[in-house]
Amino acid sequence: MALPSPARAQDEAIVESLAGILAACDARRFTGPLFRAAARHPEPIVRHHAALAMGRIGNPSATSILLRMMSDPDSIVQRHAVFAIGLIAPPEALGRLRDLVLNTPAAEQGSQHAEAVTAVARIGGPDGAAVITELLNRWVGLAGTGMLPVAVRRALAESWRLGPLAPIPVIRQFADAADPQVRWRAVYALSELKAPSASNALLRAVADTDPLIRGLAASALTAEYADASGLDRRGLAARVRGLVNDPDPQVRIRALRALGTYGRPDDISLAADRAADTDANVRVEALVTLGMMQGEEAAEALSQWLEGGIIATRRQALLSLVRVSGESALEHIADWMARSDWLERATAAAALRYVNARVARPYVDLLLMDEDERVVAAALQSALRAPSPSADSVARRYVSHRDPVLRRIAAHHLASTGDVGDVALLADAYELSLGDRGSEVRTAIVVALGRIAARGRAAEDAVANQFVVRFPTTDDHLVRRAAERWLPVAAERWGSARPIATGKGIADYRDLAREVVLPAERGEVRNEVVVETDRGDMVLQLFAADAPFTVQAFNRLIDRRYFDGLPWYRAEPGALAETGDRRGDGLGGDGPTIRDEQSPRVFGRGAVGLVLVGPDTGESRFFVTRSPQLGFQGTHTVFAQVISGLEVLDRLTLGDRIRRVRRR
Repeated sequence: MALPSPARAQDEAIVESLAGILAACDARRFTGPLFRAAARHPEPIVRHHAALAMGRIGNPSATSILLRMMSDPDSIVQRHAVFAIGLIAPPEALGRLRDLVLNTPAAEQGSQHAEAVTAVARIGGPDGAAVITELLNRWVGLAGTGMLPVAVRRALAESWRLGPLAPIPVIRQFADAADPQVRWRAVYALSELKAPSASNALLRAVADTDPLIRGLAASALTAEYADASGLDRRGLAARVRGLVNDPDPQVRIRALRALGTYGRPDDISLAADRAADTDANVRVEALVTLGMMQGEEAAEALSQWLEGGIIATRRQALLSLVRVSGESALEHIADWMARSDWLERATAAAALRYVNARVARPYVDLLLMDEDERVVAAALQSALRAPSPSADSVARRYVSHRDPVLRRIAAHHLASTGDVGDVALLADAYELSLGDRGSEVRTAIVVALGRIAARGRAAEDAVANQFVVRFPTTDDHLVRRAAERWLPVAAERWGSARPIATGKGIADYRDLAREVVLPAERGEVRNEVVVETDRGDMVLQLFAADAPFTVQAFNRLIDRRYFDGLPWYRAEPGALAETGDRRGDGLGGDGPTIRDEQSPRVFGRGAVGLVLVGPDTGESRFFVTRSPQLGFQGTHTVFAQVISGLEVLDRLTLGDRIRRVRRR
């Protein structure tokens, strides 16, 4: 009988160790002996996956193990250990992180030092801010030399997390650095912080040679910023106006967004010109800007775009027209209500949010009887836009609807009323929702019941007797987590949200390690997919080693041809595009929920992440970023990156479709 080769036996030993780590991470279960052993494993692959898993689990008890792993001989293990500490954000780690950031020579710094800065920023507070400030002050004198270490660059990008504790004066100086990679990070932070003292730096940045920097600066120069900074609105609006005709479409988009906040009639003609821009997303943003204006001239400009052209511009034209004209636009709404395309009828329903509720009610009532539940969902959101007895009545009617999306919208509204008389109704809706694939309705109902229970002892008793007694247990960890936050009377009965019962055996995790993780770590597979769209093709590189559960689920959906024919239901100009919902309105998804797999991967331009409604709620819906979205870092999963076709990403608009997704 042939014996297995030493290499094969070694691989199986690695697979066995990885399987235990993957199982613990999936269950969000921290087991000290398991992770202490994994931290000493001879294979770096095992050690760095153990570090990531401990960060994702988030148990502070892992801190001591991770602090030791910061001294691991492998730089990748070090990086992942520091990243994991950032996810947990234990204050006691700040001393080690400070030493790593401030006392490592620039020539010796690597990615782990950049992650240490992020961890410091996440811990935050006065002590975290002091570390970031000291680091930037040490290097500000060399800002113009292009010789800044990676830790300084990361400190600029992450300083927005410090809020009012951020060192604005020193960040301002980096905004004039010679290196555009330094400048954009400084300007990003200043634009996010919106500090009045940053106005001069932002005004200089709108003339930068780099379009990303011009756009970031433009987005910050709103009317609200002018008032907060004591700047002349007219003068600041003039600076923004100069960017509306910028050669770069992303700059034009951001400038239009800022210009709309001024609401100046003098800018209507400029925005109207951009509504005929060669770039479709600029046209959409121009129509948004016109919707922020007032008067007949803005309404006339918008009316020209209600017919013809793509659905993205026609839809925005109607929404903006109603914002400008109110009840005067009802004839247009009525016209769209009668159309055959569900999206046009849903747009009419959404537009009714900008009409006086009393006047809009007959139109909303008609749309609530639409044959397409996506239209009904939009109408229901308009009907429930503000608390009122009539809105409460509508919510009670729909909280037991057969469509889970309508049930969820209604439950969210009833959470705002806190009426103890709704307990039995919500309990009935919860029972109906036990057959749903997802957890969103059940969690919404738990939140609503929690709001009711918080009104007093009598209300809490009603919830306990009419709901908790009726549902003494649940296997859904997301519902248990909602109860831990909102409904203690149920949480006491249901138990902790962790560990999670995954329904998988160790063999499943061995297969994942053997078939996904190990080949990706060793570069044995391409892990590329092609997304064919109406606007062209994008090629994605999947990060199977960093996000194995997500990539496995994504590939299974590809093999089912799940994404073929789906629309991009959200296409926010200059920010991101979303797809992955078979309903087509972004309110639903498919597949079991996937635990978040945060990693040091950055949400820069072209990053692909899962849409979330809370921690660990990803499924089939995903988004692609058109510009850096650093706020997603540490909360969302980056599971892929666009490596070809960024120009296609920029062209995508609402209503465009995926023709096919295929593995390459």
